[in-house]
Amino acid sequence: MHPDTDFDSLPGSKYLRTPDAAQLLGLSPRTLEKHRTFGTGPTYRKLGGRIVYRVDDLRQWADRGVRQSTSDPGAGTVFAARPLTAEEIAVSDGR
Repeated sequence: MHPDTDFDSLPGSKYLRTPDAAQLLGLSPRTLEKHRTFGTGPTYRKLGGRIVYRVDDLRQWADRGVRQSTSDPGAGTVFAARPLTAEEIAVSDGR
């Protein structure tokens, strides 16, 4: 994938492997793997032995962190790639 690729230039139904999905999000592949392990990341699919992410799922996950200002509570939270506390699980929006 070209480094300048962004969400708007990819069809939403396209599937990306971990390195390309991480690049699109501006994360390292290892961070995306940690998110998958802890259940804090975007929805993924396992096809045989391959992990793939749909572009629309990546966009939806990233959009949870959209804010207009520091005081904006936003629509959701993108948690760090670590185990969630019971309190964080209680306030999470089902993911």
